[in-house]
Amino acid sequence: MTSPRTVDDLAIELLGKTSEALSPSERRVLERIHKRETISQDMGVVHEEDATFGERLSDHVAAVGGSWGFIIAFGVVLFGWMILNSQILGQVGFSFDPYPFIFLNLMLSTLAAIQAPIIMMSQNRQAAKDRAAASHDYEVNLRAELEILRLHDKVNHIIEKLGAK
Repeated sequence: MTSPRTVDDLAIELLGKTSEALSPSERRVLERIHKRETISQDMGVVHEEDATFGERLSDHVAAVGGSWGFIIAFGVVLFGWMILNSQILGQVGFSFDPYPFIFLNLMLSTLAAIQAPIIMMSQNRQAAKDRAAASHDYEVNLRAELEILRLHDKVNHIIEKLGAK
């Protein structure tokens, strides 16, 4: 039993398809099998290497803005702002943002208007990473399945040879 010499031979033997009927993923897997190259790689590292400064920044903003630490700290700042402007500075007549805290509302609206699209960018990037990882997982699983089939064929061939003696 000799191993196939071309990707076309592997396509017919392992997948029962002609070379033209292969999907791009199947073709990549068969080419790697033919070249005896590994296919596994850490997709998180691959994605981080390709990330721009803006993408890394949006991931960091989303990580910070979606944490309990941020929520607690932000609550403390809001409470402090209200106490400062209504109780402390209000008592001496120097309140720069008295109740109903119009400037605070403006700042909160601005923060929400800026933070929301940045978080959406991070979520879109994460969705793209997930799609790439799923595609890569498919290729790795296909490679493993095809290699197992090849091993079964080799074991069956050895058993046939031993049985014929």
